Amino acid sequence: MSDSTPDMGRSTDRLATAARLRNLGTRLLSLAAMQSDRLVNEELARVGARKWHYAVLATLDEFGPASQSELSRRTGIHRSDMVAVINELAEHGRVERSPNPADRRQNIIAVTEQGHRLILKLDKLLAEVENEVLAPLNPSEREQLARLLAALVDHHGQNM
Repeated sequence: MSDSTPDMGRSTDRLATAARLRNLGTRLLSLAAMQSDRLVNEELARVGARKWHYAVLATLDEFGPASQSELSRRTGIHRSDMVAVINELAEHGRVERSPNPADRRQNIIAVTEQGHRLILKLDKLLAEVENEVLAPLNPSEREQLARLLAALVDHHGQNM
């Protein structure tokens, strides 16, 4: 390679990135999200859990027993995927199903004591991951980032 030939992206240094990429908010958001998602998935897998498990358990813990369709609406998990998530959680004793007295065709899902213990463990684990991901930010910046991200999510109509 001659001195006039550019280094074709071999450097991982942020300064070696094209300015238009370095300053593109959507790209930076995507890169940060990918890194955060990878860390969350790795840590949840380490304890035999997945993000959808956490979403269902957190929703049940906060709002109480719910139908699968209500859980789907509250978590943003597609109804067909919700069945598999509930099956996995029930298989490990983290939730229980019971017939809805108002509509016997429908099940009501409730978190078990084992599920409640798991959600507390996952809350702690995810707080540690969040601290790792957001380490460069001070508490005020973290709050501001959360508000800004919530505004984006709300604007685009995504479930939180």
